[in-house]
Amino acid sequence: MMKNAMLSLLVAAAIAAPAYSKKPEPHVWPEVGVETKINFPNQGAIRNFEADGSEGIWLEDRQRRWYYAELLGGCQELNFAQAIGFDTRGSATFDKFSTIIVAGDKCQVASLVTASKPLPRKERQKLRKQALAAGKDVAAPSN
Repeated sequence: MMKNAMLSLLVAAAIAAPAYSKKPEPHVWPEVGVETKINFPNQGAIRNFEADGSEGIWLEDRQRRWYYAELLGGCQELNFAQAIGFDTRGSATFDKFSTIIVAGDKCQVASLVTASKPLPRKERQKLRKQALAAGKDVAAPSN
């Protein structure tokens, strides 16, 4: 009797262990770059964000789907923000008509599109430097 109970506990633990050890995979959009909206951003629908300099921001929702919000005129403090707010102007959705609040400043959203998970910050900076260097070579050829 005791062996059966112990055996059933071990089997249950073995079945449950892989389910808890797996990290959930991020959601992959069927189409990236499609204009969209996020429902209920002020009630925990957005779980993470990552600034793209002062020009835009990546947002991750509860289902691990990523979005990219391009900002009008940039947002100076965004790159250093630890927290942000969302002004949906009375609506329950965050979209291209919404505003991001960073350090008391309002930053108007120009577009909100579906996106893939952003590259790590160091890789993005490296690629940006390479692009700038390539642009300088093209613009000012040496003789």
